[in-house]
Amino acid sequence: MPKTNENKKGVNGIRVLGVDPGYERVGVAIVEQDEKGKETLLYSDCIRTNKDLPHAVRLASIARELEKVISKYSPHMLAAETLFFNVNQKTAMLVAEARGVIITAGSLKNIAIHEYSPLQIKIATTGDGRADKKQIIAMIPRLIKLARKDLLDDEYDAIAVALTCLASTRGR
Repeated sequence: MPKTNENKKGVNGIRVLGVDPGYERVGVAIVEQDEKGKETLLYSDCIRTNKDLPHAVRLASIARELEKVISKYSPHMLAAETLFFNVNQKTAMLVAEARGVIITAGSLKNIAIHEYSPLQIKIATTGDGRADKKQIIAMIPRLIKLARKDLLDDEYDAIAVALTCLASTRGR
């Protein structure tokens, strides 16, 4: 079920599709920055895939859902978090494949792609490169108005990626 503050097709400023890559849950957020620099969250949700389906089918599902969001909100940029490789390389590879699908979905629509490391996102949202997830989640409502408080971690991450993009590109 989509979670939206606004459902408008006309663009009043710069729109960014922020994406927190995954293959079970993909956080997505549309953030718009007006000509005065004020950011508004237009949409956030989690694309979920069924773990019982083959991986290729899950990847196709991610692509289809992103295509719907792109068609509805017409973002100018897609911002995605780069991968942080942890101990589980199998999981990292699956997420990397999903990330490839995400970047391809934006590229096929001629959307500028921007990528940010977890460190860059932490600095942009909290001012502290060592911030943990709780600190980022606590900071997001201070940076942008949220229509609801029941966001999933992946949604917060997608919003943080979009805000990082707007801060680093200055809406260019």
